[in-house]
Amino acid sequence: MFLTVKQTAAKYPFFSESAIRWLVFRADHSFSLCLLRIGRKVLIDEDLWLKWIESYRR
Repeated sequence: MFLTVKQTAAKYPFFSESAIRWLVFRADHSFSLCLLRIGRKVLIDEDLWLKWIESYRR
């Protein structure tokens, strides 16, 4: 499922909306895989987002 930045921040409050926007702006290769950009719209793939977060658990 794809979520907007605002929806992602509401569903996962451990990241603020501004923190997510900063991640989108500074997206490295691993995080950019979670993103779908359509014009100015940025959507976040929820499954890949959770896998990306989990990858930092090590």
